[in-house]
Amino acid sequence: MGCDKALLPAPDGGPMWARQRDVLAGAGAEEILLSARPEQPWVAQAKGFAALVVDGFSVGGPIIGVTAALERAAHPHLAVLAIDLPKLPAAWFAALREDCARGVGAVGRHGDFFEPLAAIYPRELKWLAWEALAKGDYSLQKLVAAGIAAGLLRERKIGPAETPWFENRNGPDAAAAAAELKAES
Repeated sequence: MGCDKALLPAPDGGPMWARQRDVLAGAGAEEILLSARPEQPWVAQAKGFAALVVDGFSVGGPIIGVTAALERAAHPHLAVLAIDLPKLPAAWFAALREDCARGVGAVGRHGDFFEPLAAIYPRELKWLAWEALAKGDYSLQKLVAAGIAAGLLRERKIGPAETPWFENRNGPDAAAAAAELKAES
């Protein structure tokens, strides 16, 4: 992409990592973890996190960070929020929380696609995650489907009014899109 998405400007002008931290705090998260690579220079200066969760493997994508956070989390549920969702509000997590129960989390779905990086997972999902990693399967879509089949996750339909919340800033034009988003607010 050419730049670190976490440092792109959020609509409020701060970096995206701070916006996402604040969204989780606004949603009522009691413990906010930062999943990042330790070689990212900004990580050392990032404030307001209970801990840094370092991806244990250099390959595998987001499932590695999600699994590490499930292992580290002190609470029964883990809210996950990707760095590249600048429009997702804290209200999304409030809606997901309504679908959660003891040992059961919630994830949004539109069409055939889950939104696994804006979800609430029960810590019990870590066993399915480790099983997937042991098989070399790094698909969060498959992990979520397995979690639903096992009764660990409930799916919540993403309505037309919520769809814009899931527009991500991922690709070479992300910096231009972030500037455009800031101009809209």
